[in-house]
Amino acid sequence: ALYIVNVERNGKIIYTWKGNQRNTHIGLYDLQTKQNEHLYMFEKDLHIISCSVNNERTLLAVSFRQYTEEETASQLLQSVSKYLTLLIEIHPINNVRVLKAVDSCVRVQFLYPVEDRNASTENRLLLVSEDKYIEQFDIRVVAEEEHKVVIQKSGQLPRAKVADDVLWAQWDMMEQRLFYIVPKESKSTLRCVQFYPDENFNSILESHMDISVNDTQLKLVNFGYDYCQDQDVSSKCLNLQVFTSKAGGLCVCCCLASDTPDEIMYSIYFLHKGYNKTFTVSLERTESHQLKEVAFMNLDYYVAAYLPGQFLHLLNIQHPDLLCYSLFLTGEDARIDMLQNHSIRSLLVSTVLDCEAGSLYSMGISESALLQLLWKSKQDCERLAALHCALLYFQHTEDLEMQIIHWISENLSTCHSFDPIQEFIIASLYCRMCPEAQNLDKLLPYTSLLDWIGVVPRVICATDIIPLPVLDFQNSKGFWEKLNSNLESVKYAEPHLHYHNNVLRREWRILSEEVRSILIGVLLCSFWDFCLFTNQREERRTTAYLRNIFENAKKVLSHLDTWESEARLVPLFEEEDYQQQLLMGLMVAQLKDHLMRHLQYVGKKKIDQIVLDYVANLLNLVHRIMKEVWRRYQLHSCVFCFDERGSAGEFAVFHIMSRILEAANGMCMPLPPGFHTLHLGLGVRCLPLHTLLHYIDNGVLQLTETCVRKLLKELDDTEQNEKLKFSIVMRLPEALGQKVCQFWNHPINANLIARKYVKFLLEKLGNKQYSRPIPERFSVPVEFLPLNYLTNMLAEIENQGVHPYEKQDHVNARFVEETALKHTMTLLGLKYS
Repeated sequence: ALYIVNVERNGKIIYTWKGNQRNTHIGLYDLQTKQNEHLYMFEKDLHIISCSVNNERTLLAVSFRQYTEEETASQLLQSVSKYLTLLIEIHPINNVRVLKAVDSCVRVQFLYPVEDRNASTENRLLLVSEDKYIEQFDIRVVAEEEHKVVIQKSGQLPRAKVADDVLWAQWDMMEQRLFYIVPKESKSTLRCVQFYPDENFNSILESHMDISVNDTQLKLVNFGYDYCQDQDVSSKCLNLQVFTSKAGGLCVCCCLASDTPDEIMYSIYFLHKGYNKTFTVSLERTESHQLKEVAFMNLDYYVAAYLPGQFLHLLNIQHPDLLCYSLFLTGEDARIDMLQNHSIRSLLVSTVLDCEAGSLYSMGISESALLQLLWKSKQDCERLAALHCALLYFQHTEDLEMQIIHWISENLSTCHSFDPIQEFIIASLYCRMCPEAQNLDKLLPYTSLLDWIGVVPRVICATDIIPLPVLDFQNSKGFWEKLNSNLESVKYAEPHLHYHNNVLRREWRILSEEVRSILIGVLLCSFWDFCLFTNQREERRTTAYLRNIFENAKKVLSHLDTWESEARLVPLFEEEDYQQQLLMGLMVAQLKDHLMRHLQYVGKKKIDQIVLDYVANLLNLVHRIMKEVWRRYQLHSCVFCFDERGSAGEFAVFHIMSRILEAANGMCMPLPPGFHTLHLGLGVRCLPLHTLLHYIDNGVLQLTETCVRKLLKELDDTEQNEKLKFSIVMRLPEALGQKVCQFWNHPINANLIARKYVKFLLEKLGNKQYSRPIPERFSVPVEFLPLNYLTNMLAEIENQGVHPYEKQDHVNARFVEETALKHTMTLLGLKYS
């Protein structure tokens, strides 16, 4: 039988087997070339405990037990050490040097230099003793004739003490780090030593932890694999592992003793966040988990806690604050077919070793399985965790986005504790934009949720604040720099660094009112009145500021146009919408200010580009949702025709657009120009009149100039259409009404215009002291004294320079008179001529 005893940094696997003569062989398997190489043979039956080969495959370190159990009994009276540690020259096989001959077990591990470096004459070897110390041997080799490599010094090898009083240790082969725990003042202290390729080693991290570690027996992780001994030690020692992530995450995972037989407990110390979470899981079948432990596996973005036959818990390392972003699976969903044993070790990121079966596996989350889970999940906690994983764990592809949008459109009404549209947009933006600059992930929002009060069935979670680890390094790049950045953000984030829309919402409301007032002023005031009107606001909001806001919006839209030159399937971006442009421009300005405060080293030009990309991507994602929905229901441009009712597909799209609008309002997020016009057009086609008016009155549908103008011009004046037009016209804002009412040539509309005209002039009369009108200055052919008096009064006010309808010359006192007479004659059943 073959037994895996170690996996080196280059991915090569060291294994042993027994020959026909009971000889003990050591071999090396290269995962890349699929080739085996024989390294060494002992001409006796030995129990290999630990083995490591250097990068050049010229030196082999082996630790083994000298005698079997039967042989040990016969050697009791002889003073022979129980364990032997050898250093062997194997290129070619030559000298053997004894490093240790002791009665305690020893593990060996060569340090590996950086990749793609020329062959080195210096080698360093770690020895980890069961007597709780770790030391490093420096080994210098020289090349002799015929490529023969031998150890240079014949005397004792130089050595250095790395750590003492070690209770637990773990080797990180890829990053050449040693994590270990020592006792300190009744607590356990986690330390980390970083080994450098061209230097010695430095102690770089220290963290005090409230973990009880067995101080009678040393527990080692990833220092080779001796299955029999490891099983014996595991039953007595704490199951504990340290995991790191590329984004600077540092987690300590450990199992805890539970007083209840049908429960299992484990803690995850998120050292980079400053808190730990303790999970208590209720087991379904308690008779099958005796002597079984949770296996922890590193998937970089996630840590997996796995108990075969019970559960699989994918714990989010990067965003662990909300429980709903960690996926808890049970039953068949939690089954990993190849990993049913309970001796699983996580060697590298996304790599596990089944020590009992002697098999090495690559681990990852299946995109197809995750999407299947998303579709069949009935609980919000599973849906949200699966959606978050799909959006942030996988690389975004058009096919993946299409499938997620399809799921969203089918499940808008089934998600109660979160809005899937908001999560899709925010998480997609986060995933797309974070690679643009370092630390951008700490400044952009990754979720629309501020809190989550739901529960995960069978799981109880308790959160505790823990001290932040202390780092001691200089000019270190990579992981340590990112970890330090994470710790700094935890220390100084008051209250949060992530961009939020509270200020944006308040500012948008204030500016919207100002811009609306200015538009009304343009339509209804004389030039001098408008100048006075704008001057009153210059102290608080200058014209230059508003101009800059709208310039920002133009940049976003022009930026978006360069991305998609093909004809758009959905009729969006085809009109101006000052409200949405105002919101776009404000978002650009405020997001830019936010990033400038925290990313000063990036530079203004780069931040400008990031902000424009962010807002443009936001609009593009809304358009992407609309495009997929449009294709799915096979809609076309006829939705802008009002001469027939909408189809079932149009009604479904209208419902989805209503939910998009709700999501946008919740996040104070701009929508593509033309969205409200398209939404209103679908509403007119799909909704009965009373429902349509209810949606308008409650702000679900917004009246736009493009849609109202088209409706007034294209619909004929049947009784039903007149009722629709009248209801719409009555609800128009004053400024918009002045622009579009002229397109409906109908007595009802003329009556409305006349009433508004009279109301405005009489209000002016009440506000200002005009002289009494003189009847002789305006003659009326009809002798109807109340009307004569009113028209003369209006004419006098007009003569004094007040005229709200300067762009519509026909709207004046004469127009009011004729409209009043026509309306009166109609009511009396008489014909007006």
